[in-house]
Amino acid sequence: MRALLCVSDKSGVVELGRALVGLGWEIVSTGGTLRALTEGGVPAAAVEAVTGFPEILGGRVKTLHPAIHGGLLARRDDPEHAAALERHGIAAIGLLAVNLYPFAATVADPEVPFAAAIEQIDVGGPAMLRAAAKNHAVVVVLSDPADYGPVLAELRGGGVSAERRRALAAKAFAHTAAYDAVIADYLRGDEVPRAVSVAGDGGRPLRYGENPHQRAAAYRRLAAGPAAAGVLDAEQVAGKDLSFYNLLDADAAWAAVAGFVEPAACVVKHTVPCGLAVRGRLVDAFAAALAGDPVSAFGGIVAVNRQLDGETAARLAEGFFEVVVASGFSPEARDVLARKRSLRLLRMPPPDPAASTARLAWDVRPITGGLLLQEADALPDDDTGWRVVTRRTPTEAEWADLRFAWAAVRHVKSNAIVLVRERAIVGVGAGQPNRLASVHLAVGTAGERAAGAALASDAFFPFADGLEAAIAAGVTAAIQPGGSVRDEEVVAAADDAGVAMVCTGRRHFRH
Repeated sequence: MRALLCVSDKSGVVELGRALVGLGWEIVSTGGTLRALTEGGVPAAAVEAVTGFPEILGGRVKTLHPAIHGGLLARRDDPEHAAALERHGIAAIGLLAVNLYPFAATVADPEVPFAAAIEQIDVGGPAMLRAAAKNHAVVVVLSDPADYGPVLAELRGGGVSAERRRALAAKAFAHTAAYDAVIADYLRGDEVPRAVSVAGDGGRPLRYGENPHQRAAAYRRLAAGPAAAGVLDAEQVAGKDLSFYNLLDADAAWAAVAGFVEPAACVVKHTVPCGLAVRGRLVDAFAAALAGDPVSAFGGIVAVNRQLDGETAARLAEGFFEVVVASGFSPEARDVLARKRSLRLLRMPPPDPAASTARLAWDVRPITGGLLLQEADALPDDDTGWRVVTRRTPTEAEWADLRFAWAAVRHVKSNAIVLVRERAIVGVGAGQPNRLASVHLAVGTAGERAAGAALASDAFFPFADGLEAAIAAGVTAAIQPGGSVRDEEVVAAADDAGVAMVCTGRRHFRH
């Protein structure tokens, strides 16, 4: 039986070839794979010895030949196929190991020349994978080195099962689909696509999804260009396995603190920051974030934008949390948290400066029978366009709180209201069907702390009632996009109460 090995990732290919030869297989290979096999002492024939035609065009054409694709696609139980193979002297291929040129890794460098990127578009590899996967009933198709060992074990046991063949075929088609999705993403640039494919890799099974009866897994998003590091790139240094909810909330918490320069801490429950603060010291930022809503913080996810130090860890250890996300953990912090064996600690990788200049990724949302696509709301706000629309201008302290509140409110689900004092959230209203209800939730949580607080609203006030409820609770400054047909009424309510109001001209709905 003939095996064809043509891999970009050479991991384990010499061991695979050696094992196949030991089982009586004939090996055919190309280019760098052939050299690796030969240097590893594995007897292998060049593809051109099979096709009778040399590699041409600098290697662009080497396996696109009937002697290869006929051997991959021929049905063994079809007399016409068997006769065609015999007539043309084509040997059947029973195993194919192919993985593709590293296109995604190449275009992760924003400086890579376009011509160099194009050369990393594999043509023959996907064609062979698709051919072998189509004919998986008689061809074992290997697109992932992790599958070499299990397949060899089954070959030694008498043959590869139909179930594994089908699973390997599905994996090969997924591999080529993801590969093509990244290429399409690169070539179309920022255009809204007519057709869209979303690629993910490295599937990590999770215990379950939002509920125990829902299966779930986590994947790293594949797209052209450098990607900002997310929680799936974090190193888990302690604790139990991560759940579906843990990942959602950890992502929300890290996003809330990552944009701050000063030490920042956030506590998230159900993707909503119930506490967020910045301070000169991390321990003080965490204490202020926890004080935002200590009831909701129970069982929450914590993120800090610094290495977690021992003092902050000791304060954190007094409560119950599921996950801590940080840029690192000091030895003292690890010692303090060691007794909380279930607490998951995620160390985020250092930020990639190139990722911050990459074009924004598409935000994809599922709906029944379809997908919705939008640009991610990740552009920083430009306060040069902000306008003070009231008679009173915010004080210096109010400006600090308004800027912090506006940075925070974009991380809260609409209709979003946050109340802030001394650059710390003291009340949140989120996910309500009307803005007035969100105001009532925020001032209810804040209680007496609403007096002197700054308010941020992710979208305009459609009526003055929401602002009036906040003013009644003691809010003295507000920031919102503006743009309502009743803006004059809202501004008049602020002026009547002596409240300062800023309009940003940009909203941050987050459904």
